[in-house]
Amino acid sequence: MKAYVFPGQGAQAVGMGKDLYDEYPVAKDLFEKANELLGFRITDLMFEGTDDDLRQTRVTQPAVFLHSVIKARCLGDDFKPDMVAGHSLGEFSALVACGALSFESGLKLVHARALAMQKACDARPSTMAAIIALPDEQVEQICLDLQKEGEMVVPANYNCPGQVVISGTMESIGKACAAMKVAGAKRALPLKVGGAFHSPLMEPARVELGEAIGQTEFLTPFCPIYQNVDAHPHTNPDEIKANLIAQLTSPVRWTQCVEHMLADGAEEFVECGPGTVLQGLIKKIRK
Repeated sequence: MKAYVFPGQGAQAVGMGKDLYDEYPVAKDLFEKANELLGFRITDLMFEGTDDDLRQTRVTQPAVFLHSVIKARCLGDDFKPDMVAGHSLGEFSALVACGALSFESGLKLVHARALAMQKACDARPSTMAAIIALPDEQVEQICLDLQKEGEMVVPANYNCPGQVVISGTMESIGKACAAMKVAGAKRALPLKVGGAFHSPLMEPARVELGEAIGQTEFLTPFCPIYQNVDAHPHTNPDEIKANLIAQLTSPVRWTQCVEHMLADGAEEFVECGPGTVLQGLIKKIRK
């Protein structure tokens, strides 16, 4: 069985999608449709912008989404997934690819998500950090201990065994990184991100996105999507919507998603989007 996986924020790179735009008429049409829907030429920023341009959440999220979805469309009849999954933002790409969302609806939701998250980030300075070579349980316990002291820090991304990303306020992340190193973490690296994604600090964005999702039509996908919130396969549109809303303030359970796909028969994983980040994580999960 074949699983297609879709990357999230952080996979972006200047020039992404230019080859697809130049080679495939369907890609050119979709990119131009995106420029029109967004109200600015995102293709200019994707193809010829700077790293700083692409790091802006309002640009990054639709850019990665567009590259991923259009790449899947360019595969034509060769795109035959038995299951799909996406890492954070990538869940929206996966939902379009498996027919649960139209291209237009998916892009509008991603744009709304990016703006809502940016607003939440601006409201309260926050960040994330990658914790390397410390068991998940220890990361969770340190976060719990700090929460009891009034700190705002939570596990945000379970990327693979030995790699958990934490999310919280600037001060709390600093304290957590120090505590993780004392506990034996090989590295505790603050990330260059705009805010504390997948944490309670995204609650205003969750409410805002929830309203947009509630007004959007979702269809039954033609294959299961393994969602970040619970790592289980879903095909019911109402369940998919609820999980998509909850995702903004819940951890991304990527390790568990891949483990469940493997248990359900996945033999081949194809990463659809910019970069190869997910391939690297899957190799560490799959052993």
